[in-house]
Amino acid sequence: MSDLKTPSPAQQLRHRRWHWIVAALLITTAILIVAATIVVSRAEPIVRKRVVETLSARFHSDVELKEFHVSLMRGLQISGLGLNIYGDTDPNSHQIGTQPIISVAEFRFRTGLMDLFRSPMHVNTVYMKGLALNLPPREQRAQMRNLQRYSEKIKIVVDKFVCDGAELVINTIKPGKLPLEFDIESLTMTRIGTNQPLHFDAKLINPKPVGNIQSSGLFGPWEADSPRDTAVRGNYTFQHADLSTIKGIGGILSSTGKYSGTLNKLVVDGSTDTPDFHIQSNGHPVPLHTDFHAIVDATNGDTFLRPVRAKILHTRLVASGSVVRLKEQHGHRILLDVAVEEGKIQDLLKLVVRTDPPIMTGAVQLKAKFDLVPGTSTICDRLLLAGRFYVSQAHFANEKIQQRIDLVSMRTRGRTTLLRKNIIDDVDSDLSGVFDLESGVLHFSKLHFDIPGTRVALTGQYSLDGKLFDFHGKARLDAKLSQMVTGWKRILLTPADRFFSKNGAGTEVPVRITGTQSEPHFSLDFRHKDRPGGVN
Repeated sequence: MSDLKTPSPAQQLRHRRWHWIVAALLITTAILIVAATIVVSRAEPIVRKRVVETLSARFHSDVELKEFHVSLMRGLQISGLGLNIYGDTDPNSHQIGTQPIISVAEFRFRTGLMDLFRSPMHVNTVYMKGLALNLPPREQRAQMRNLQRYSEKIKIVVDKFVCDGAELVINTIKPGKLPLEFDIESLTMTRIGTNQPLHFDAKLINPKPVGNIQSSGLFGPWEADSPRDTAVRGNYTFQHADLSTIKGIGGILSSTGKYSGTLNKLVVDGSTDTPDFHIQSNGHPVPLHTDFHAIVDATNGDTFLRPVRAKILHTRLVASGSVVRLKEQHGHRILLDVAVEEGKIQDLLKLVVRTDPPIMTGAVQLKAKFDLVPGTSTICDRLLLAGRFYVSQAHFANEKIQQRIDLVSMRTRGRTTLLRKNIIDDVDSDLSGVFDLESGVLHFSKLHFDIPGTRVALTGQYSLDGKLFDFHGKARLDAKLSQMVTGWKRILLTPADRFFSKNGAGTEVPVRITGTQSEPHFSLDFRHKDRPGGVN
């Protein structure tokens, strides 16, 4: 067994140096750990106090903070749970217990160690989850004035807020009226400067019609005394809005636009496209495009349209009016004045009538008042229309109807010789009238129907599902009664001509049209001519 070699003095000196180095590192590490523990233990109450003081000073309110933590992670990492800021009164009487004006489920932010010694402390970004803004009713918003006071007590300045999930509730004390609620999927707000508006980017799901809204712009400065007067402007996109969530209509809508003004008076300019718009219980899907200029009260959803320019297939219409929330009913009432200067009657019929193809084609002019009240029944049961129309060069899609009109025109012009040769003109019709729609049935107080040789004045009704025709009135014909037939019938009817030739017409007789769209019945109506309400 060989002897162990004794280290040289130089080697022994190097070993002792390494021992000292390791010992120094261990001591330094221990000191740093102790220092970090001290920093964290000292920093936590300091930062917590600054957070509470800042919020209390900003809102002049009681602040509740359930959990608060500080850790050393690239500076100071601060996080908290259950942040609630209360007002002088309960803002929402519809909820059990006293509700905070502002609540945050979770928050976190990071700052540098040196910021502990600065006042105010600077924070670049605060991240939040579950932000809820619960604005009190207008009558109780005097407490909101404190949002702009006590700036000298502000201990923390934040440049940017990033929120995952937010809710804005605007409360009311009016009996029977529910709070107005906005659900926001994500919200980012960036401070531009002192007393300057915040820049925001927001994503939210619109409740009705259900769809995704993205918006960015400027908000503020906040008007604490009157939040409705807070300025806002920006741009928006509204995608995949499912109109079937509004009872009675359907289609997938998209919209883009811009807005500016205050929360209670936003000026909005935009456009919508719905390639498959339809009235669910009656019409067929049709492409609908609109361009609109509107005044919107974002605090209650009331909208005033000035105007809307729409295109349905090949027909353009202009509408102006209002969409106003009703106090006594849950929902909005739509009141519009609608005008069609140059359109196609088949486009409008395809939208509102189930029959395919539509009952007629032709050019149309229309002026009407549109009134749709909220409710649970179908849109046809809730829709009221009243107005007047003129259809020119109309041609009926139903061959039975058109053939009878062609035959009537030939006979009432006395062209019976051509009928015997089976030569029949294909004629167009002109229609005009005053109408109103209620419970899915069109009522006509004055309906005029003109074809070559015939002018008919009617009153009656027509159901949108095509199952009911019921019209009565008078027909004025160019030809005399005997001129509408041939052979021995003409001889027999000649003495009767003087009884039916009235008011400058060759013949004037009472008529009726009854039955259904697929099986109409035309006949004389001598029993009806003297009834009250008949056409004179």
